[in-house]
Amino acid sequence: MALRVLVDATDVPTDRGALGRYVDGLIGALGSESAGADLAVVCQRADEERYGRLAPGARIVAGPAALGHRPARLAWEQSGLPVVAQQVAADVIHMPHFSMPLRPGRPTVVTVHDVTYFTEPEEHSAASTLFFKSAIRTATRRASRLIVPSNATRDELVRLLGMDPAKIDVAYHGVDHRLFHRPEPRQVNQVSARLGLHGQPYVAFLGSLEPRKNVAALVRGWAAAVTDLADPPALVLGGGGGWSEEMDAAVATVPPHLRLGRPGYLPFADLPGFLGGALVVAFPSRGEGFGLPVLEAMACGAPVLTTHRTSLPEVGGDAVAYTEPDADSITVALRALLADPQRRDTLGAAGYARSQEFTWEASAAAHLASYKRAADQDATGSRAG
Repeated sequence: MALRVLVDATDVPTDRGALGRYVDGLIGALGSESAGADLAVVCQRADEERYGRLAPGARIVAGPAALGHRPARLAWEQSGLPVVAQQVAADVIHMPHFSMPLRPGRPTVVTVHDVTYFTEPEEHSAASTLFFKSAIRTATRRASRLIVPSNATRDELVRLLGMDPAKIDVAYHGVDHRLFHRPEPRQVNQVSARLGLHGQPYVAFLGSLEPRKNVAALVRGWAAAVTDLADPPALVLGGGGGWSEEMDAAVATVPPHLRLGRPGYLPFADLPGFLGGALVVAFPSRGEGFGLPVLEAMACGAPVLTTHRTSLPEVGGDAVAYTEPDADSITVALRALLADPQRRDTLGAAGYARSQEFTWEASAAAHLASYKRAADQDATGSRAG
């Protein structure tokens, strides 16, 4: 009999950022007949139809309307989620975003995406740091198993919190190759027109504009790299998030003849044209749990510039260009890429080929193996008790 797994998707935000793409991709793969999972999903009411389409064979449970408010969702996680697990007769609960019920009533697997709340607390708000540090510590003590998206994150958990590595399972993220693919020229032209570029070349960034993503250094590095070029490419920062004083200071240094665009969140349908149409996709993050935007850019055939930090070399391998995260290093690396069309073509082809190795089906298989370990541990523990 297949293991019945309840995935808690109630924390997925409406903007469908990296967390949404992880949960959606995973549920879609777990819900396929070939996965062999007996899947149940609890979600916000607005997502009930979406998950019904993604996983037509799964049992979809819509939570209370109040789950759109974070304090109410966290309270429900403690009291309401264990009840849902009982109602659907779940063998295992999967919590895909750090936190978990203190008394789940059955084996629980928690995804810990990164440990930057410990290593770089200054990059987050004080309230977020306090909450997520507590959530991660709770998960390390109470969860049956932890899932992490990279070996780098596993190693950091062991180093920082003294975790037993045998309790941690690595499951790389996948990429939806139907959504992220090499764009047709028509798609590139449409996105260029919508962004007001009308064919002007550009460097792209995709991700939240939080300090950890190092966007201020990218702005400075790009400006220095292109300022004296005859046809300087624009810099387009796709994504939402805070706009810090550091960003204000970086933008203030941009020469007036250069173009910096901040369109905010881009529709999913625009992402292949946006990423695949860029001269370079630059993602000079100071650290990632995985680095999904790098993989998605590679899947769109874009040449990628990123850093050697944490998990990013696991994603990019030899198929991307690397830089140190400081602005001067970004300037040198970006200018070299912009001056070498042949290298950009080579990187684009290599990145696309490497991206084919990352699928949500492979990720789902790794998750299922973790769920089974959690259930087996519980059964063994029960017999021993």
